[in-house]
Amino acid sequence: MRIKETVNWLIEEAIANHASDMFFLVRDKEMLVNSRTLTGIKERAKFTLNEGKEIINFLKYGAQMDIAEHRRPQVGALTYDYHHEKYYLRLSSVGDFAGYESLVLRIIYQVKAGRYFLPEQIEQLKELTRRRGLIVTSGPTGSGKTTTMYKLAEIVGQGQMVMTIEDPVEIHQATFLQTQVNYEAEISYARLLEAALRHRPDILIIGEIRNAQTARLAVDAALSGHLVFATVHAKSTLQTISRLESLQINQNELSNCLTAVSYQRLLPTKNGFSCLLDIASGKTLQDSISQSQRGNFVSWTDNLMELKQRGEISAPIYEQFQEG
Repeated sequence: MRIKETVNWLIEEAIANHASDMFFLVRDKEMLVNSRTLTGIKERAKFTLNEGKEIINFLKYGAQMDIAEHRRPQVGALTYDYHHEKYYLRLSSVGDFAGYESLVLRIIYQVKAGRYFLPEQIEQLKELTRRRGLIVTSGPTGSGKTTTMYKLAEIVGQGQMVMTIEDPVEIHQATFLQTQVNYEAEISYARLLEAALRHRPDILIIGEIRNAQTARLAVDAALSGHLVFATVHAKSTLQTISRLESLQINQNELSNCLTAVSYQRLLPTKNGFSCLLDIASGKTLQDSISQSQRGNFVSWTDNLMELKQRGEISAPIYEQFQEG
């Protein structure tokens, strides 16, 4: 088996099916490769344990991970060129209780402005950036959140200082000052934020809000007058507020720092995939912050119906994405 050719085939097959993740897992003395698409997780290939180890080591080496470490969690990233497009691969490895190493490979797709169903939604977010504060983009894994955040920063950040704090850096952007968390080197989110504020960025991107500490950093930066972009996993637009509350951010802080929250998904079309957003801002956002019980969306259902009537999505896709 030629490892490089096999890895290329696996990645390109995943891209062709618009998989968001690839899973390299040991099952019954074999290495299984599964992928996650919009229709669920499917098995793609099987290898012997030795072949599987070679494949994982090849990927880890390319992502600058320690190939001698098979038990402790590691993360890495690399880029992959395919059909004149760049794909950003984010890797995470860990050993299981039996001593076998597993690897998850996230594929991050570039979503260009022309691939948004409603380009006016990006224009709406662009206008909202003038208010500064915190703009949070939510959605499940593989919904293009990071790409949207970067696209927005590119649009409004021309001629400005854009700085990112990520864990890890997912998309390489030469015009941004990109920093990456490295706990082994004692480079934490807190230390990077302190450095970021000394650099006086016009726009600060805080990758994924995963815990209370990261949420606190994003809110404090926004309250200090910065324009901050961040992503979070949440099930709907307005439940993004609840997600931030669960990370110990109170309603008063949210009311003063949140400029907008949005939710997005990539929906399949006849010509590939396009992105649909749902955005809450202004009075709608403030009213939702003050409520103890919240709904889910602002105009998601109406926009889905419009796309169905325009023939841009099929009836089954319309039904599938009713709940976001």
